[in-house]
Amino acid sequence: MRILQKFWQFVGITLLALGASQLQAQANEGYTTLQNPLPTESGKKVEVIEFFWYGCPHCNDFDPYLEDWVKKQGDKIAFKRIPANFRESFVPQQKTYYALEAMGKLEQYHSKIFAAIHKERQKLDTEAQLTDFLVKNGIDKAKFQEAFNSFSVQTKARRASGLQGDYRIDGVPTIVINGRYITSPSKMGEVMGRVPEPALFQATLKLMSQLVDKSAAK
Repeated sequence: MRILQKFWQFVGITLLALGASQLQAQANEGYTTLQNPLPTESGKKVEVIEFFWYGCPHCNDFDPYLEDWVKKQGDKIAFKRIPANFRESFVPQQKTYYALEAMGKLEQYHSKIFAAIHKERQKLDTEAQLTDFLVKNGIDKAKFQEAFNSFSVQTKARRASGLQGDYRIDGVPTIVINGRYITSPSKMGEVMGRVPEPALFQATLKLMSQLVDKSAAK
């Protein structure tokens, strides 16, 4: 009996070690793979999601690289951003993103919010601060507040937070490809070590292209 117990303990430890080594191998390649991929909404296209936060300097720096990469992918991918919510203070920016999207103004103001925070050093954390900034930059106050407080925006914000939990996002920027592969500049940093941030971004985008092709081939 004791021999059998020791045997199964050995087998269990060995399997855990193999599993850990497999995950480590993936991590050393700059990405991890979900054992149970989440369903996507992109049809035949490969879904690419970026989890980001307007207050994140790395998200700000990565954004122009990412936009250029998305344009080059053409119809191969269905791209969307999801504003992260790590604590209650993130909610105003999260809802602002979806309010601007609902108004058809997101493309016009997305980069402006990044620039205001990281270049102009404006504090845009609260609903009042964000509203004031947007109104000064041409947004209709009443329409924005209506969208910001709408049921659809609140629903999208809750769903975004839910997906963040489902994917176990613990930092930004993080990219999810086809509900299965998760990568980020920080994961690539673990592979490449200390390199200039632009080189890290380019390596991340190269890996993303490979993962998109891998997903499309399945």
